[in-house]
Amino acid sequence: MALKHEPTTPYHSAQEALRVLETVAHGSSGVTDTEIARHTGIPPERLTALLRMLRREGYVEQIADGAYVTGETLARLGSARHREQAVRDKLQRALDRLRDSVGAAVYMSRYVDGEISITQYADSPAAPKVNEWVDFRSSAHATAIGKSLLTQLDHAGRRDHLARHKMARLTSRTITSDRLLLSRLEAQPPTVPVLDLQEYAIGTVCAAVPITAGSSVGCLALSLPVEHAHRLRRAADALNRHAAPMLLSMAI
Repeated sequence: MALKHEPTTPYHSAQEALRVLETVAHGSSGVTDTEIARHTGIPPERLTALLRMLRREGYVEQIADGAYVTGETLARLGSARHREQAVRDKLQRALDRLRDSVGAAVYMSRYVDGEISITQYADSPAAPKVNEWVDFRSSAHATAIGKSLLTQLDHAGRRDHLARHKMARLTSRTITSDRLLLSRLEAQPPTVPVLDLQEYAIGTVCAAVPITAGSSVGCLALSLPVEHAHRLRRAADALNRHAAPMLLSMAI
């Protein structure tokens, strides 16, 4: 299996953020934004947005003279023994905040050893998760999560997955033609959220955006009851904006 797409917008943001963190970490007494810009080559407007995000996530702190130093989150993740659990805890808190912000259940998913896996999610009574009435592993053709993950594979990887999982008709909107699905996956822009408009389950709409770190294929997704479908586009845009901080947590 190989990745198909060039790095996505969240990927570029995370890579820039890592360069900023490397620069800050090397400045023992603090580094100014001017010095960071000179060392990284990141344009001022982009740098300002990145520093704001890194401060919000706790990766850097701004001291009295305005310089930047490493923050508590980075120090906590630096311990190899606690890194995995720290990352999971941080991602869960981020998913909880995102759930409350967009008013929808949210999911983190990965494609591992040829199968779809929902690794973490956040729901609530006000934002219930999707009823998994058909195993997500066998319904990639019908879900936003599945289609987002498949878009990140090359053509052979997609064909391999579809050959192992029959494209069953789950609703009247489900695509069951592998030719049509492959054509749509090929045409899907990597920076545009993938949608599921009642293709998996009547009464539910979903959106997903890719989160790719190296050879790891993943996505961030949300689901809404169909009566809230008018909020889907705005919620999907919010999902896209939060993808870079999620990816950064996975990359460090």
